Amino acid sequence: MKPPICQRKPNRMPRYNYSARGCYFVTICVNNETNLGEINGGEIALSDIGETVKKCWLEIPDHFTGIRLDEFIIMPDHLHGILVILQNSRNANLRSLQNTNINRSKLLLSKVIQNFKAAVTREVNKSRSYQAIVWQKSFYDHIIHSYKELIAVRRYIKDNPINWQKNDNDYIDM
Repeated sequence: MKPPICQRKPNRMPRYNYSARGCYFVTICVNNETNLGEINGGEIALSDIGETVKKCWLEIPDHFTGIRLDEFIIMPDHLHGILVILQNSRNANLRSLQNTNINRSKLLLSKVIQNFKAAVTREVNKSRSYQAIVWQKSFYDHIIHSYKELIAVRRYIKDNPINWQKNDNDYIDM
């Protein structure tokens, strides 16, 4: 008998509509071979791939009209950013969130991240003789519930390069 296949733990909050209006703090990590830049004196100097990540991130509102970008930072091995969904998505793929079998990848936040990661990978692979896998699977998110929390997340993002050498904790005091 074969051993059971390990199922990845879902990162998204069950039954939450990730197409709903609001602010979302996301963290997207690169694979071990990818370097987006170096931290020097509390400042990030982006690599070529890091520049591609920045370009593609800034283009997100061009592809998703209901999305606005807020604070973001590209670090050597990850990106932190705040995405603002301006209105509830009228996505035809959405079914009742009472259905626990809903395909969460069809929700707007996941679609934005999926398209962003694909765009970066395409751009990076154009300049290489082999196909590079830039990203780790999935992403981390935190739903921002208040203005106070938004200010704390913005501060955390801005201070991330300064705190890079101090500790590796992704703790936000909210």
